[in-house]
Amino acid sequence: MQESININKFLKIIKRRCTLIIMTICIVTGLSALITYYLITPTYQASTLLLVNQSVPEGKNYSSGELQTNLEFINTYNVIITSPRILKQVVEELSLNQSYRSLIKRVNVESEGQSQVVSIHVKDNDPKIAVEIANTIATIFHKEIVKIMNVNNVSILSPAEVSPSPISPNPKLNISIGFVAGLLLSIAISLIMETLDNRIRNEIDVEKTLEVPLLGTVMDIKVEKKRTQREKEFIKESEKIGT
Repeated sequence: MQESININKFLKIIKRRCTLIIMTICIVTGLSALITYYLITPTYQASTLLLVNQSVPEGKNYSSGELQTNLEFINTYNVIITSPRILKQVVEELSLNQSYRSLIKRVNVESEGQSQVVSIHVKDNDPKIAVEIANTIATIFHKEIVKIMNVNNVSILSPAEVSPSPISPNPKLNISIGFVAGLLLSIAISLIMETLDNRIRNEIDVEKTLEVPLLGTVMDIKVEKKRTQREKEFIKESEKIGT
């Protein structure tokens, strides 16, 4: 019973502060959209794929041992791709206004499970620069790995292409978060304002404040006349329908 009363009280507070809640939600959601579209710089990602595949004589099939060797090579290659020997050449060849240490933070190398494919992902605020960096890393690595490990088992499977849309920010996600944050904030503000509001609105508030039983109330004559007039009109309409 007490829980039901608390829920009813909460709903009354929400109804009373409905305008404040709607305004707060609109403001916070609008700010979220504004920041997403106009203040956050979009980040693009370009990806190129490398295939680690040892050449075998014609007519001979891969053995499990050769496949395992390729997979072991991949773990080593993932480290070499982001090493100073590769990235320094990328910075010099593209005349990038940054060091290889800052570049390495925007390069991610990964391989999927037992796959022989290595993915090189590069993030940048300019989609064309991201593509140039990804393809240059793949090209330089393909050339240097022959010198470093004396093997020729890497080929460029798929060069990077310009991405039409950024990977961040995510407008739908950010606006949704803004809406939820606005809703929670507005409810919190409403509850705080209700707690700090000491105004007496009705007979119940009088009893709670003074802690004495209520003996009577003074009605607003204008309100009472309007209520009586509505009742009379309702009775007349009911009589007409009944006849």
